Order: sequence, then C-alpha cells, then structure tokens
Amino acid sequence: MLIPILLSVLLLFFIVAFIATHLIMKQNFHRGEYPTYPVMDYFYDHYKDAYPRRNVSFYSGKNRLQGYIFGEENTKGLLVFAHGIHSGHESYMQEITWMVDHGWRVFAYDATGSCTSEGAGTMGLIQSALDLHAALSYVESDETLNQLPVCLMGHSWGGYAVAAGLYFDHNVKASASIAGYSDSIQMMMRFAGATMGKMTALLRPFAYLENLFLFGKYATLTATDGINRAGIPVMLVHGTGDELVRYDVTGIVAHKEEITNPNVVIYPMSDAGQDGHMTVFHNKKSVEEIARINARFGELRKQYGRDIPEEERQKVYDDADLDLCNLPNDKMLGDINEFLEKSIQK
Repeated sequence: MLIPILLSVLLLFFIVAFIATHLIMKQNFHRGEYPTYPVMDYFYDHYKDAYPRRNVSFYSGKNRLQGYIFGEENTKGLLVFAHGIHSGHESYMQEITWMVDHGWRVFAYDATGSCTSEGAGTMGLIQSALDLHAALSYVESDETLNQLPVCLMGHSWGGYAVAAGLYFDHNVKASASIAGYSDSIQMMMRFAGATMGKMTALLRPFAYLENLFLFGKYATLTATDGINRAGIPVMLVHGTGDELVRYDVTGIVAHKEEITNPNVVIYPMSDAGQDGHMTVFHNKKSVEEIARINARFGELRKQYGRDIPEEERQKVYDDADLDLCNLPNDKMLGDINEFLEKSIQK
C-alpha cells in the first residue's frame, strides 16, 4: 500500500514541478515591445535623418525576423549586433551609430518575439543564439554583405548569443560579448529564484526538460562551448556590479576556468556607476543624470506608492536632459572597436 502512495506523490510532484517550470518560463519569456512613448532613450526616429537604414528580413525557425543595415557606405567590416531580451535593436542606437561613425557597416535585427519581428514570445535563453545563427546565414546569402569581414557584438541575451552562437560554422573574425551569461539553466534558476526561493533547486531537471522540448540538441549549449569551438578572438566585457547577470556567478567571466580558447580577453568594468548591467554603455555624465532622474522617481514613489500621478511623472521626464542621458561610453566602445579592428587585421 505504501509503494503506490509514494508513486502517486512522486507523480504529483513531477506534474506540479513541470507545470510550475513551464509557467515560470512563459512568464519570463513573453514578447518584448518598443514603448509607445520612449522616455529616457532615443530610438530610431531621433537618428533617422543622419543614419538611414535598409530593411531586410529572414527566418529563424518559423518566425520572420526583421533586420536593419546601417552605414552601407562603410567597408571596414560588418558588425552583427544582437540585443538584450525584451528589447530590440533600437534600444542600442547609441552603440550602433557609434560603430557606424567609426567605419563599421552594422547589421542589427530584432530577435524572435521582439518588437518588429514575429513570435508570440522570446522562447528562452538559448533562442538568441539560434537567431544569431539565422542572421549569419542570411549575411552569407546576401551579396552586399558577404564580402566583408564579419565581427559580432551583443549585450546580455545578445551577449550570450555572440558567444554561444560561435558554436555554429560561420566565418566570424572576432566577437565582443557584453554582460553575457554562459549557462542558460543556471541563469533560469536565477530568474526562478525570485518567485520560488529555496524550492528553485528542485526545478533544475524540469528546466532542462523545458529546454530540451524547446531547443532539442542545443538544450545545453553554453557560451563557453561556442567560444572554445571557434577559437577566435573574443572580448568579454562585464560590469563587476552587474546585479542581473552576476559577474562572479552567472556571467561568462565567472566560467573562465572552462575556457580553453587562448584568444579570450576579459574586460571588467569596475568604475562606480558604470559597472551595472546597462550602465556599462553610458558616459559618466549620463550615469549621473539618469541617477538624478531615478532619485526623483524614488521620492515620488515614497509619496504616492505605485500610483504616481501622470502629471507628476511627466514633470520629471520634462526636466530630464535627454541628450545627456544618451551619451555613449566612448572609452568602452573605443576599446571594443580597437579589439575588433586588430582581429580583422590578423
């Protein structure tokens, strides 16, 4: 009698854990959309007169993804850019236009379930590598692009992509991964920990099953797998104060002992204010201005809670210096640019 009861309990646990994992995945990997009214960031409309782009499209699985080519007059090389999760390429216009100004032709795209591309959701943490694989396959088929040396640059979800995506056989010269994670399962457990607490460890095998269902043979693809297989120069840029993709826990840099590729350079960002997940991209003056605006919102939240009146919110936005908020981190981008240039020359 005891054995059937235990089997029933185990079966119930299996079903509940699998459903819980699936719901957590679905909650975390919803669609990403551009905001109707951009607030602190300059999106493409701000740059369109000075930086025309050509629209292209390609498939990643069953979804048609939208790609955009900037700086078509540039011939130094093609920089393929992969964005972070729940955003799109326009969230990185500072970086894209900086690279165009420094001689790169840039191919950016909105990944699966993101902004202008198809997909009911972003699928999971491995999807970005598969989307990059599809983007590079498109590049190889396009005669206006395939004559240029190809380099990669990506952030967060895209930082994983431009490392793990090196596992696929494409002629890439070098890659710059910014705030990328290495192991999707480890990263998912970090996400799940916010809602499940100490119970999270029990979900690990079910997270693997969910990955297996979604991504098949690539269910365990890590950033270090791609870096080691390709053997090309890879620059790992990461803020030491990053609280989303932890420098010393989930970041690719935390897995450096697994890296056998001798051409890897670790580039820690440790300056106060510029060591966060997003602030690595910002000029120090931008960091200060954004901190000032966030402090004002903090005061409003103390006063109103979550129900900040729209007119009070608008006053803060009207007071923000958007030009200052959107200054790029010239030092970091300059070092990435130099690294990629030297890799092409080799």
